[in-house]
Amino acid sequence: MTPGNFTKFLPLLSGYGVEYILIGGGAAIAHGAARTTYDVDIVYARHPVNLQRLVNALKEVRPYLRGAPPGLPFVFDERTLSSGLNFTLTTDWGDIDLLGEVIGGGTYEELFPSTRPENLFGVVLRIVTLEALIHLKRSAGRPKDFEAIAELEALREERHWNTTEDTTQLPTDN
Repeated sequence: MTPGNFTKFLPLLSGYGVEYILIGGGAAIAHGAARTTYDVDIVYARHPVNLQRLVNALKEVRPYLRGAPPGLPFVFDERTLSSGLNFTLTTDWGDIDLLGEVIGGGTYEELFPSTRPENLFGVVLRIVTLEALIHLKRSAGRPKDFEAIAELEALREERHWNTTEDTTQLPTDN
């Protein structure tokens, strides 16, 4: 396994105008987490134009169902995307998870208010806020997510501490 290929996937998706939100380990890293992640997790808008953009963007990296036996017929097109919801794919560039809906966050449109724009790898994209990411990981309930929550909560506390003005007056030596 190799770490998630954010340097290629995010500019590719953005270059095709795909409407997506970065979640999972990639969002954690963008928020300052030190963990390694082995795939790129996105929540994507499911309207027809965006499905076409997603297909066009990924066709050059030959997406295939991760974990499926070799040779299993799989066609990555708008019909497949509209018939399914969440896809765990392997590609020439590594693994990517396309999520039409995520536990604790819902669809792209439902999750969008809990995002912010971020400039990553030369493109501006949407990532979930730190609060939303903690909520998503808690909702997923997997052991690896609970491990990540501790680090994310520490990051949240550090940010809170750094943005809170200390108005305490220390005694001076006279």
